[in-house]
Amino acid sequence: MSLSRFLGLILVLGASPGVSAEAVWVGRFSEGDTSVPAPWKVERLSEKHPPTRYAVRRWDGVVAIEAHSDKSMALLGRPVAVDLTKTPILCWQWRIDAPVASADMTTKSGDDYAARVYLTFSVPPEQLGLGTRAKLALARSIYGDQVPDAALNYVWDNRHPVGTLQDNAYTDRARMLVLRSGAARAGAWVHERRNVLKDFKLAFGDAGGQLSGLAVASDTDNTGEKAHAGFADLRFVAHEEDCAVTGNE
Repeated sequence: MSLSRFLGLILVLGASPGVSAEAVWVGRFSEGDTSVPAPWKVERLSEKHPPTRYAVRRWDGVVAIEAHSDKSMALLGRPVAVDLTKTPILCWQWRIDAPVASADMTTKSGDDYAARVYLTFSVPPEQLGLGTRAKLALARSIYGDQVPDAALNYVWDNRHPVGTLQDNAYTDRARMLVLRSGAARAGAWVHERRNVLKDFKLAFGDAGGQLSGLAVASDTDNTGEKAHAGFADLRFVAHEEDCAVTGNE
C-alpha cells in the first residue's frame, strides 16, 4: 500500500460521524401524582373567566396533561431555553373529544380552541416598529409582562382548512396556524412534527425571534362551550431526527 493510500485510509477510519443534538424534553410527565409538575404553571390572562383545569393522567396508554375547559380560559405554560438552530423540530401528541362547535377564529367572540400549543418569542427591539412597540407597551400595562413580543399558535380548529395561517382576532402579534380541523381525528392521540424556525419565519417574516416559552391550552371563554383535550411528549429534536416516542406508549 502506498503512503498516500495509507494516510487516506487513516483519515476515513478516524473521521467522526456527525452527532445529532440531543432531544430537549419540555413536556414528559409521570404517573403517581395528578398535579402538574414545575416549572409548568397555570397562567390566567383575565380574571373575568374561570381558569381551565389541568391535571396529569394516563389516558389510553399515554401519560399526559389533561385539560378541561368549561366557559374558561387559562394557559398551562413554562419557560424554555432551546437553541432552535440545533433542535428546531417540535414533536408532540395531542387529542380532543370534539372541536368547539361555534368557534370562529376570525372573530373575537369565536376565538376559542379545543386544543392549542402556544409558543412565545422575544424579538430584538430594533426589529419591531415604533407602532408595534407602542402597542406592546399598552398591552403589558393592562395584562402584565406575560404579553410576548410574538406568539405562534398551533391550533386544532373546528372549520378552517389545515394550513390556514392568520392573525389572532385580538392582536397581530399572535399568529394562528391550523394543524387539525374538525372531528375526523377526534377521540384518539394524534402525533405532530413542526419545524418551529420555518413556521416562525412563515408567520413573522425575517424578524429574529428567540423562543422564550411554551404553553398548552383548551379555552372556551368566548363561546361559553366545553372542551376536553390532552397533550403529551413535547420535545424539540434535531432536523434529521424522527419523533418516535419511547416509554410512553
